[in-house]
Amino acid sequence: MAVKNKVASKNKRSLANRDEPAEKPDVFPTAQGIDVPSEPEQSSDEDDDVEEGDFDEILKEMAEDQGFSSADEEIENENELDDDDSEGEDDNDGNDSEIHSSDIEGASSEEGEEADSEDIESDNDDISPLERTNSRLTDGQETAVDSDDASEAEAKDEDEEDEEEGEDEDEASKLANEGMEKLTIRDFGSDLSGWKEYRKTLPQIDAGYASDSSTEEPANTIGSVPIEWYEDYSHIGYDLDGKRIMRPATADELDKFLDNMDNPDVFRTARDEINQKDVKLSEEEIDIIRRIHGGDIPDANYNPYEDTVEWFTSQTMVTPLSGAMPSKRGFIPSKWEHKRIMKIVRAIRQGRITRSKPKSTKPKYYDVWEKAEQLGEKIKTLEGSARRPRLPAPRAALPAHEESYHPPPEYLPTEKEKEQWENQIQDSNYRKRSFLPQDFGSLRAVPGYDRFIQERFQRCLDLYLAPRMMKKTTNLNAEELIPRLPDPRDLRPFPSAEALMYVGHTGRVRSISVDPTGLWLLSGSDDGTVRMWELVTGRCSGMWDLKEVVYMVSWNPNPDMCMFAAAVGGRVVLVTPTGICDDQKQLVSEEFVRAGFTNTGNDDEDDGSLPVSWDMPTSAEQASGIRVSVAMHKTVKSVAWHRRGDYMASLTAEEGGSSVLIHQVGKHKSQRPFRKLKGAVQAIKFHPTRPWFLVTTQRYVRIYNLMQQMLIKTLQPGVKWISSVDVHPQGDNVIVGSYDKKLSWFDLDLSVKPYKSIRYHKQAIRQVQFSRRFPLFATVSDDGTIQVYHGMVYQDLNQNPLIVPLKILRGHEIRNSLGVLDCVFHPIQPWLLSSGADGTIRLWT
Repeated sequence: MAVKNKVASKNKRSLANRDEPAEKPDVFPTAQGIDVPSEPEQSSDEDDDVEEGDFDEILKEMAEDQGFSSADEEIENENELDDDDSEGEDDNDGNDSEIHSSDIEGASSEEGEEADSEDIESDNDDISPLERTNSRLTDGQETAVDSDDASEAEAKDEDEEDEEEGEDEDEASKLANEGMEKLTIRDFGSDLSGWKEYRKTLPQIDAGYASDSSTEEPANTIGSVPIEWYEDYSHIGYDLDGKRIMRPATADELDKFLDNMDNPDVFRTARDEINQKDVKLSEEEIDIIRRIHGGDIPDANYNPYEDTVEWFTSQTMVTPLSGAMPSKRGFIPSKWEHKRIMKIVRAIRQGRITRSKPKSTKPKYYDVWEKAEQLGEKIKTLEGSARRPRLPAPRAALPAHEESYHPPPEYLPTEKEKEQWENQIQDSNYRKRSFLPQDFGSLRAVPGYDRFIQERFQRCLDLYLAPRMMKKTTNLNAEELIPRLPDPRDLRPFPSAEALMYVGHTGRVRSISVDPTGLWLLSGSDDGTVRMWELVTGRCSGMWDLKEVVYMVSWNPNPDMCMFAAAVGGRVVLVTPTGICDDQKQLVSEEFVRAGFTNTGNDDEDDGSLPVSWDMPTSAEQASGIRVSVAMHKTVKSVAWHRRGDYMASLTAEEGGSSVLIHQVGKHKSQRPFRKLKGAVQAIKFHPTRPWFLVTTQRYVRIYNLMQQMLIKTLQPGVKWISSVDVHPQGDNVIVGSYDKKLSWFDLDLSVKPYKSIRYHKQAIRQVQFSRRFPLFATVSDDGTIQVYHGMVYQDLNQNPLIVPLKILRGHEIRNSLGVLDCVFHPIQPWLLSSGADGTIRLWT
């Protein structure tokens, strides 16, 4: 009922406007009696950008095109319209009374319908097109109009309903749009203001799928710009007109949670970040998402297994492509074909063309190297010309003096050699040559060679079976193969020149040692003496004559003691020199050495079975500073101190487990750490930081843990005879020298194989030594040279040690094929001391 009443009220308003006089525009007169609504103009989106004057000019041009530009015609139309209006007013009065007094809803008789139709038809002659359209709408719908009082009450009710019920108004507008007849500018004639008012009443176009608006961009037209860029602004983008789209109000997390609990479609809602709103997914969209997640084709109606459509048929067309008759030319012999055939006939008659060609016979022999130049590729020479590589055949050996018919007498074999050659097997593998040199007086007297055919055949086989492959060589620069190492000048300081020479020994100086303070130097020689030198000045401050060959001297590494050990023949003597240290240190050293004589208890069960005796030296030896003599049944070759200075290891010349002994100096006790040892021991060494003990045999370096009494690892240098070994002060790297001129660097954390092997010496390596303070190490050899290297060990385990050769020091003389025998670094300065077979000691700084 609300919709019907609303339509009725609109109809009533349109009829009421008929009585009001229409205002004539200044330019175009209202000659056709079109009533212009008195309501203010409503703004429309279509007229926002067009001004009023511009729009009037456009309508003027459209009116002129339709024939409304003549002034005389306008005056005649006005006169005719005035007469029609006077006649129509009487009819309108009667019709108005009839319409207002009739009840359309109750009218069901045929007479009422005929009367209404006659009245409306009479009115249509005098009303405007806009009112005519409204009247048609009221005729096509079922509406009811009551009396004047009832219509006013219904109008009030409609106004209230229009404000309260927006949905009824939309439905009414839809009905009006469906029933309204669309007018054009021709229906309005010269009434441009009426056309403008009519355009405002038209409904807006709904952009459906078929319209052009369906391809428009979304409401927010920021494109691919991230929405996060608008977080600090009150808007989220711009619409198609360039106006800002304000940011919608966002609720907190609690409100979102409550809304999600109350929303049954929360699991089928997606967030539109561009427009900042939630979008409910349809069933079709959810099905597409489900198919994408399942790996299926998104389109449910797509059939991937459809039958193949043969766009191009595989069957050959039987009918001709054209239905035209063949030309006459196709039945006449061609003149050009006749000439070609006659040319062939003449060639046959002249004998230039035969029936069958004779078969080509292949040659019996081939020249293998005939096309050798064609086998290779084209190579551009330095001059720029292209040529093919030549593959020459292998050359035969040139004739020597032995093949001469009159060779020199020294090339002629003796009778014994002739007999020996004849007894050998006749095979080239056993005989150096297949003939015996002979001497002939002249070339005319030389007989024929009986093996000529065989040797020529062998030569042909060599040519035939010789490889015909181009040997490709790469042009490498020798400098590119050298590894890039830092400049030695950037790695200073290191010893580079001889500064001082210590002269006094008459035999080979086998061993030298520097005290922990770096002030005193010990040397042991084959002349049976041990000398102590003042290191800086080279003055000999003390000498001990031990009557036997001194194989090793070594200072105690403990800085609180002043004591050294010397391996002399079959014993080891412990000496506390006097006059080089203070009295307190001297007293502590003597008490430490002699404390073992007061220890009567013997807890070591193996002491009786070991060939070791701790003896008190003679009075003469005590006067010279010798405090203890450790006697052994074999010659002592080497002595090694523990870093604390309480333990000492000795190496004898015998084989087996008794060759290595560890002595506790403070208690005068000795023990044998190994029952059995494989091979002859060459050197022994205490680890500088860990309770490890290194035993070097002829081919291997075994590392033992003295605390756990087990073998940790075995280093394999890959040399024939190891001569010396030393451990880096940090304890993770070991260098091994050998008599076969090779130096091996081991990284204990990396592998048991050498990290790097160096072979720069020309003779056997006698000693290797690390510097305790600087990244240096040195090797000495029988070639009389000392080679100094830079060996940097990094704390980073991922970085390999850097080994750089620095300097080759020469100065020692070679005597009896022996050069430099020992070397040692200064404990404080980057100095190196060396001793050799020439009986001298040299200081390199």
